[in-house]
Amino acid sequence: MTNKPAPTDVPIHELIAGRWSPRAYSNEPISREQLRTVLEAARWAPSSYNLQPWRFLVFDRTANEVAFKKAFDTLVPFNQGWNGNAPVLICVTAHTLTPKGEVNRCAPYDAGAAALSLVLQAHALGLAAHQMSGFDVKAFRKAFAVPDDVEVIAMISLGHYGDVDKLDPVLREREKSVRTRAPLGDVAFAGAWNKAF
Repeated sequence: MTNKPAPTDVPIHELIAGRWSPRAYSNEPISREQLRTVLEAARWAPSSYNLQPWRFLVFDRTANEVAFKKAFDTLVPFNQGWNGNAPVLICVTAHTLTPKGEVNRCAPYDAGAAALSLVLQAHALGLAAHQMSGFDVKAFRKAFAVPDDVEVIAMISLGHYGDVDKLDPVLREREKSVRTRAPLGDVAFAGAWNKAF
C-alpha cells in the first residue's frame, strides 16, 4: 500500500496529504543518490538565526551492517518487529547550545522542521518513511558517543514500500485503516487560548 491520502476538510498540497507513516517495508536497498537527496532536503530547512542545529546519524544497512545493527538494537521491541526489512535508519539530533554557549530553545523545533523536510522529500521520491520516538535514547547516546550538548530526538526508518499482508494482523489492520487527526478547532485557536479557529 503506497497511497493513503489524508481525508482533509479542505484541499491541501498532495505532498502533505499523501505523506503517511507506513510500517510495511521491502528489503530493497535505498540508493546513495536517494539518501543524499533526502538529506539535502533536510539541510535546506529553516532554522532560528540560521543556526541549523540538526545533525542526522545515518545507518545504511547495505553500507555498514554493524552500525545499522547497533542502531536497530536501540529500537523498542515493537518497532524492531516491523522494521526488520527497513534498509535505513536515521537518528534526528540537535545541538542544544548556540555558538556562544547559550541554550538554543528552538533547536528541537528546528530539527523537527528538518526532519519533516526529509520525510516529505522521501515521499516525493516514492519512498516510505516512519518517524519514531520508540527507542532507547540513553543506549543510543552511549553506543554512538553522542556529545552531552546534543539532544537525541527521534529515529526515522526509510525504505521502499513493502507488502502490507506480511505484517501481523494488528499492524495490517492499522496500516489499512483510515487516517485521522484532531479537529482543526482543537489545535488552532482564534485570538485567545482555547477559542476554536
